[in-house]
Amino acid sequence: MSDADGASGRAERPAMNVDGALVRELAELLAETGLTEIEVADGGRKIRVAKNAPAIPLPAAPAAYPMMAAPAAAPAPVAGTATGAAAGSPAPAAAPVDALKSPMVGTVYLAPEPGAANFVHVGKDVKPGDTLLIIEAMKVMNPITASKAGTITAILVENAQPVEYDQPLVVIA
Repeated sequence: MSDADGASGRAERPAMNVDGALVRELAELLAETGLTEIEVADGGRKIRVAKNAPAIPLPAAPAAYPMMAAPAAAPAPVAGTATGAAAGSPAPAAAPVDALKSPMVGTVYLAPEPGAANFVHVGKDVKPGDTLLIIEAMKVMNPITASKAGTITAILVENAQPVEYDQPLVVIA
């Protein structure tokens, strides 16, 4: 023990042998997969490699929606464009400003139960309070209703698709 170590009261620890090649391999794996962190254990030794992700400021969120500020895996316009085309309606170039947006993170369902007809379709007239779809969040089925009267001009999501907070769902004109 050196004088400095003895003065602080710390005991010497054995030196750790780190396999530099393994650390580099894990770092390459992070880069290839897009992960931000990986940990491996071998016997009593663990190696954790993490890359610094920029901090994302989280807006104040209601307690009912704790995952509301999670970063989106894919931007909403891309998902809307693909699903609009799949549904047979012309896909908007960007998310329409007047689109009804998701009030929560969850999974969207266009019908009340599997095998049933969808709540709405393109061309259907709706009035305020009509159920347009359901979003399942935390095992609770939340009906999403029309906020105004009009005609459904686009459905921007597919059945059983995950949706993000504020993602455009349906356009009522």
